[in-house]
Amino acid sequence: MAPSSPQAPQTAANAPFTGRRRKVSSHLSQNEALLFEKSSPGKAAYRLPPLDVPEADAAALLGDSLREDAGLLPELSEIEIVRHFTRLSTWNYAIDLGMYPLGSCTMKYNPRVNELVARLEGIADSHPYQPESLSQGVLGIQRLLQKCLLEITGMDAITLQPAAGAHGEMTGILLTRAYHESRGNPRSKILIPDSAHGTNPATAAICGYRVENLRSNSLGMVDVGQLERIVTEDTAALMLTNPSTIGVFESEIHKIADILHAKGALLYMDGANMNALVGKVRPGDFGVDVMHLNLHKTFSTPHGGGGPGSGPVAAKAILEPFLPTPVLVEDPADGGRPATLRFDYSRPHSIGRVRMFYGNFGMFVRALAYILANGPDGLRQTTEDAVLNANYLRRKLEDAYELPYKTPTLHEVVFSDRRQARHGVKTGDIAKRLIDYGFHPYTTSFPLIVPGALMIEPTESESKEELDLFVDAMRQIAREVEENPEMALRAPHSTRISRLDEVTAAQIGRAPCRVRA
Repeated sequence: MAPSSPQAPQTAANAPFTGRRRKVSSHLSQNEALLFEKSSPGKAAYRLPPLDVPEADAAALLGDSLREDAGLLPELSEIEIVRHFTRLSTWNYAIDLGMYPLGSCTMKYNPRVNELVARLEGIADSHPYQPESLSQGVLGIQRLLQKCLLEITGMDAITLQPAAGAHGEMTGILLTRAYHESRGNPRSKILIPDSAHGTNPATAAICGYRVENLRSNSLGMVDVGQLERIVTEDTAALMLTNPSTIGVFESEIHKIADILHAKGALLYMDGANMNALVGKVRPGDFGVDVMHLNLHKTFSTPHGGGGPGSGPVAAKAILEPFLPTPVLVEDPADGGRPATLRFDYSRPHSIGRVRMFYGNFGMFVRALAYILANGPDGLRQTTEDAVLNANYLRRKLEDAYELPYKTPTLHEVVFSDRRQARHGVKTGDIAKRLIDYGFHPYTTSFPLIVPGALMIEPTESESKEELDLFVDAMRQIAREVEENPEMALRAPHSTRISRLDEVTAAQIGRAPCRVRA
């Protein structure tokens, strides 16, 4: 970023919340210059020892391949380099610093034991091209993770290949298509509720299906009557998020599955919200045919830029022949030879490979470490704590923010900005003001069935103290909107870069790219 003047000190007018723990003092927040701008000729961060061999003529050795200059590289001292990157690291907000209330994203804490296990010699250094005979340990990790996930979901078969949730969706719908094709008709449409994640309709379209929208009822659930009317012999599947994106469990899920199965259609479940179900109920037991899991949401592997992601797909036995190649199988012990694990590439009905190698192995290690560290009782407890935390926030904030659905919710709660909008303050303004109070913003404007949505998911990671700080911040913002809405409309006040012109940015983003000849 280009250098600029230091930001003005914080004042009483723009100071964030001075709660029990987060105190604010006046200070200058300085911008950080580029390394190239800090550079001075002759500076170096290291010094090599004197040569103990005769100096060679590089030009004679390398000929024309030798560069005439060292390139445009910055020249700095060691302390300048260390301070530069350390200061930049403090600008990032992370789950290690505070609460991430992003609804649907499930930004839970990543336990350190996960990282410790993933860095063990023999695990971290294992190469994907290593012979299977030398990889029985890492293959065993994958096999055990598969067994755990199948037990948790109540499904029959699984692939660990997909690299993320949306990739898992695509894999699951490709399995659905292959299944229908094997029966003589791929069918042409997929039903998707209006509360679905945006990747659902995109996935269906990519896989060659026409999307038909399914409206939610007054409780925020699937309208079973409408579903019964629109499911036809040409319906391939319903893509359903359960609990839904407003945190509501589909109480008629068995009936939904029966309606689909009666017409030969499948029930696909978007597993983004499994954090509300683990240890309490299994999708395979209530009629789900295929689903994806987000290891970064439900099983604590790094999320977003800290990834890479992983989106395993679990399925019922009818879809097992179509799983991506290769499939991990176990050859039983034979005589004196022990049982061995190997990859099976001979899968005539498979949809083919969907990922290089066999997925993101480091994420498998972390997810398995989390599952084994918690055990069945611990996993059930995390689910119960996630639901408790979300309902605590709901109860503490429902008199300050509009609650569009009175239906009981599980792991997340969705409010509306309806009351604040009367003063010209929208969900995005509230989210930006929340930054000044030391919290990452919640999910704004989603799900679309709630105008001006504030989607909040605390996960099980947060203590009551942290939740109370968040409640205090949200309630103070609500009071500010009543008394001085400009505070939210001009927020954030305490960041290095103030509010951007989003309209202009959007217009620039839509403008055609012009390249000079």
